[in-house]
Amino acid sequence: MNPTAAILIIGDEILSGRTREANAHHLAGELTRVGIDLKEIRVVPDDQAAIVDALNALRSAYTHVFTSGGIGPTHDDITADAVAAAFGVPIGIREDAATILRAMYARRGVTPNASQMRMARVPEGARLIENVLSGAPGFSVGNVHVMAGVPSIFREMVAALLPGLEHGRPRVVCEVRFEVPEGTIAAPLSALAADFPDLQMGSYPFHAEGIRGTNIVIKGYDPARVDAAFARLEEEVPRD
Repeated sequence: MNPTAAILIIGDEILSGRTREANAHHLAGELTRVGIDLKEIRVVPDDQAAIVDALNALRSAYTHVFTSGGIGPTHDDITADAVAAAFGVPIGIREDAATILRAMYARRGVTPNASQMRMARVPEGARLIENVLSGAPGFSVGNVHVMAGVPSIFREMVAALLPGLEHGRPRVVCEVRFEVPEGTIAAPLSALAADFPDLQMGSYPFHAEGIRGTNIVIKGYDPARVDAAFARLEEEVPRD
């Protein structure tokens, strides 16, 4: 049984459409690669009560919860406080995180101000997540892993974090293009899904260059089973 996961995206800018969300897409691919099954993506505003409620629901339901956003230096960066509240632990500037921040700013010839030092505030008992790009660390508390919202930094934090987590059995994900409408492929695909209950199947219609077609995605843990399913589908899908 693979570990499970959810990602909690935090930020008014996502919900307003001002910022296009990219981190869930990246995390989903990385988790699939290492055999951690992403089960839920949730988005909440910059509201502490909403963040706490979502964290408590998700961390009790899944092996891991990954968060994105809200750990910067400004007043609306409240994720660290929300995590501390969710776990019922104190939060404050921690010396190892502060040392990392001071060293980062020193390399730029700058002394960090009080707002910048907010990024060294972590809940009691947290484990730091390395940030090789900007220095300001993320952190883990229990099964909650708190990371930056900036996509480039988020990706580096994921790369630093994942090797230390328990992995499962990676899923094989294969996609084949069928140049027939979705309605044509629906019946044989339904029959196939019934005969291969161990596989996940999805159909995604497209219309491009005058062709109405369907991309079929099949996911499973056994490559031979995925290949067998596609072979049968190729045989059974009518071409006209």
